[in-house]
Parts: sequence; structure tokens; C-alpha cells
Amino acid sequence: MNDLRQTLSQYWRNIQETLFPWVVEEIGDLSEKQRQLVAALELLRIEDHVRNVRGFRGRPSDDRKALARAFVAKAVYGFATTRHLLERLLADSTLRQICGWNRRSDVPGESTFSRAFAQFSRDKLAERVHEAVIAQYQADRLIGHISRDSTEIEVREKPAPKPKPVPQQEKRKRGRPPKGTPPVIKQLSRLERQPAMTLQEMIEELPKTCDIGCKKNSQGYTEHWRGYKLHLDIADGQIPISCILTSASLHDSQAAIPLATMSARRVKNLYDLMDSAYDANAIREYSQSLEHVPIIDHCRRAGEKKAFAPHEARRYGERSAVERVNSRLKEEFGARLILFRGHSKVMTYLMFGILALTADQLIRLVR
Repeated sequence: MNDLRQTLSQYWRNIQETLFPWVVEEIGDLSEKQRQLVAALELLRIEDHVRNVRGFRGRPSDDRKALARAFVAKAVYGFATTRHLLERLLADSTLRQICGWNRRSDVPGESTFSRAFAQFSRDKLAERVHEAVIAQYQADRLIGHISRDSTEIEVREKPAPKPKPVPQQEKRKRGRPPKGTPPVIKQLSRLERQPAMTLQEMIEELPKTCDIGCKKNSQGYTEHWRGYKLHLDIADGQIPISCILTSASLHDSQAAIPLATMSARRVKNLYDLMDSAYDANAIREYSQSLEHVPIIDHCRRAGEKKAFAPHEARRYGERSAVERVNSRLKEEFGARLILFRGHSKVMTYLMFGILALTADQLIRLVR
């Protein structure tokens, strides 16, 4: 942790003493939000991950690096639509130059932004940048707690039709089966299959279409939403480590093992903190196989709820970090209102917000 603070402190000192004065000299004074954007862009270096498309036949494409920086700006400012971003770019010369365009006429149209966003979605640009940032600033850090939870993602998209139910096997009659009857093969559940699968196989098996989700709120009432569900692993310091976007109807427990696998490949942590939705032996055993200590709230069974030991209850209190991240992602980084359709585009939109949030949280560690 001390090494991380030292690295980030040096990075923040360079921004304050070198980058900010140079930017102010070149384009003028910066507002607080513009300073936040400049610091985030300098930490993320998203332009280094944009694929170079120049040199191909046909009409040359607009500068994708400036477009990528603009989408980070959209997340930092919390703009709901690309049109709002365009209006601000045309009106704010400082923001325009931060993104990489000197004149109003240099800013491309809305259709170009749309094509670039589709390309970024296919290339998984934001996901690759986030993985690189975590590898640079978190891979060598020993993390105390990983807090795991999900949050609803509401979209304006028509839910996909539900698949037809798979016909179940006929129940065998009581008593000894007739001679020559084939043995009944028990179907393994998804949680039982996942430990033997690769990460890619686990993710591909999870449903990703838009549908209807439901959950109980803090008052005990059931709420419904249309869209998706974002599953997050959050490290101490409210830093997102890994995330998966699934259908809204998927139970939280089904994404626990893929998330744990993804996070274990990126960082080292000691404790896995989860609420009662993850109360399953398969999840506990998999967490222990990763040499973690699972602290999972117990479901109420037979009218009784098992209480935490005092030291477990104190550590479990750290899980509030993931709830604060969910709140900031929606209130500050645009995840409250999503107008994109389709899993890949919704995921890319959310990942730009997660990128901006990750950069902001890393900087807050030393500010």
C-alpha cells in the first residue's frame, strides 16, 4: 500500500507541478471538473490503447484517439447522450482542446461518434484500458478485502423473449427400477460446473440479453426493472477490479465464481466479502481454493439466521465500499440513464464510467 501511495503521490505531483501549469499556459484556466478530466486522461492514457486504423484503403477515419478521450470526458461530466457531449464540445473551447480538437470545425458529427463508439465496443477498448490500469497500479498491492455485489442497470430496450423451458425428465416410480433401466444421471448446476470451466467458458454461459429483473429493496418491497445487471468486485479504497454485465434476471450467485476468477488473475487479496445472495457452499469452497477467506452473510434458514463472529462482523462492514461505488457510478458517471441498446454497447458505456471512477478513486488516495 505504501508503494502504491508513493507511486501515485509522484504521479499526482507531476500533474500538479508540470501538467496543470502547461495546460493552463496553452489553453487557459481550468475548472475543477476540467482538472479532474485532465488528471483522469493522464492516468488512463486511453489513446495508447486505440487501434491505429490509418493506412487502409478508402476514406480516412477521423482521429479515434480524440474520440476515445471525448468518451472519457462524457463519463466524467456525466452526460447522458452524445448530443449533450457534442453541444458542450462546440461551446467549451477548453474541453475541446483537452480532448484533442483545436477548432470547432474539427469536431466530428454525431454519426462519426456513433460509428467510433460501435468500433470501441467491438474492440472492447474500455475493458482493455481498465485491465491495464489495474495491472499497473494494483497488481503488486496486497488487498485486504474484495467486496462483491451487483446493481441494476435500467435501459430503454425491449426485453428479449424468454426461451422455452427445457422438458424435464419423467420422475421415476418408487421402488427398484426394472432390470436393464439406464441409471439416472444427475444434472450438475451451473455453480457445480463452473470450477471445472475456463473463465471464457464461464462468461459465455451467462445470459446477456435484456430482460426483467427483480429484487427486494431495503424496506422489503419487491422492485422490478428492465435491462441488465452489473456485477462488481471492489477493492479497498473503492477501486473497481473486475466487472461482468449479465441479464437482469440472473441471480447474483451465478456470477460469483467468474468474478472471483477474473479478480484473482489481476490482484492478490485476503478476504472475499459477499451478502446473503452468495450463501452457497460452492462459492465458499472456490474462494478457499483461491487461498482467500470468504466472509458471506448467511441466509435465514428454518426461521433462524446464523450470526457473524465479532471479528467477521467488523470485516464485513467494509463491504459498504461496493455500495458506494454503485451509487457514484450512477449519480456521477452517467449510469443512471442509459440510452444505448445491446449488451456490448451498454457494457462499453458502463466501462467508460468505471474508467473515470477508477482514475478518480486512485487520485483520491493521495490528494
